Amino acid sequence: MGELGTLDADTGDPAGATGDLPATPVRPDAIPPSGPDASAVQGSSPGTASTASTTFGEFYAGHYAELVRLATLLSGSADAAPDLVQDCFVRLHGRWAAVRDPLPYVRRSVVHACASHHRRLARARRLPAAVTPDSELGADELEDALAKLPARQRAAVVLRYYGDLPDADIARALRCRPGTVRSLVHRALADLRKVIEP
Repeated sequence: MGELGTLDADTGDPAGATGDLPATPVRPDAIPPSGPDASAVQGSSPGTASTASTTFGEFYAGHYAELVRLATLLSGSADAAPDLVQDCFVRLHGRWAAVRDPLPYVRRSVVHACASHHRRLARARRLPAAVTPDSELGADELEDALAKLPARQRAAVVLRYYGDLPDADIARALRCRPGTVRSLVHRALADLRKVIEP
């Protein structure tokens, strides 16, 4: 009769019945994690999601279209908007290595570029426009109404309702206090209602 083996506490199989060598003890810290957080633990490495890894070309491709749309609403000109945004990206490219947060930087540049565009066209903007009270306000009429607002009011409204930005980010773009942003939006909406609801 052979030697009686001991039963494994977990499986109930005789220990050493297969002739395998005794298992080498495994340190707890060498066991790979499992469960919903396993991939996060195994695949994580400090700094891999840093914005420093984004190239200028990637940033340009990712944000050009949205900034052109922003510039179109701020300037009131779909023809001028691409040129205004392009100029802002040229300036950003020259400072790319020094800018830590490029999106607020270039967004603020677009706001200022559109304000300068309006100053250059100020005389033309003051020309009286034809009044069409019986027509429904469409996209062109809305852009015309926005174009008649003061530059800071127009920027505040567009950044709030098109850009969906909080007051703090709008204040950063306009270089003012969040309370001033709320005041600008309030006055702009009051002026727009005069056009939309004559």
